[in-house]
Amino acid sequence: MAPQSAAELVAEHPRRGVLLILSSPSGAGKSTLTRALLDTDDQITLSISATTRAKRPSEADGVHYRFLKQRDFDVLRDAGELLEHAEVHGNSYGTPKEPVVRALEEGRDVLFDIDWQGTLQVRNAMPDDVATVFILPPSVPELKARLERRAENTPEDIKRRLRNAAVEIERGTDYDYVVINDDFERCLNEVRAILQAERLKRVRQPGLNAFAASLIGALSGD
Repeated sequence: MAPQSAAELVAEHPRRGVLLILSSPSGAGKSTLTRALLDTDDQITLSISATTRAKRPSEADGVHYRFLKQRDFDVLRDAGELLEHAEVHGNSYGTPKEPVVRALEEGRDVLFDIDWQGTLQVRNAMPDDVATVFILPPSVPELKARLERRAENTPEDIKRRLRNAAVEIERGTDYDYVVINDDFERCLNEVRAILQAERLKRVRQPGLNAFAASLIGALSGD
């Protein structure tokens, strides 16, 4: 009997999803890259983080973040229902675990827009599922200018974020990939290439493994 086609075996054994994490110092363009990737790739969905920070005028609850009171965030954290959590710029952030695990098992990719502290926790919790990308700004003056162009950022916010940028950039050496956002389209294409390469890894494609085994079996029977 002829071996099943690759398409048939892939359908029977859907690939496991990828957890793609994007991190950067504030103002390096991570959020813009995230939106562009989501707008142009229907195979990946955004992990919606919970946060205690105030909602910006441009944001919607349940779309950009789940905006919680500190006491409600603490309940989730203490119950072990967060895949990762951290304090950033004086606010708490965390990722609900259950939606992420369900997406992976259904073969869907999940995009994370989180800092280095959260990245380490997710990697420790799910090391075989994670691909991490750190986004660097082209220069310090450009980083400052991008922060200043945000209407929501106060001068005090900008100073704090610039102070934290050195620590965040130093942690970029812990990531699988590092991309410089000096040209947006090129940077976006590099992130897309990383995601595609991660999707094609053998360990994430059980259908292709089964197909290869069927070919070997057919050849051995000749």
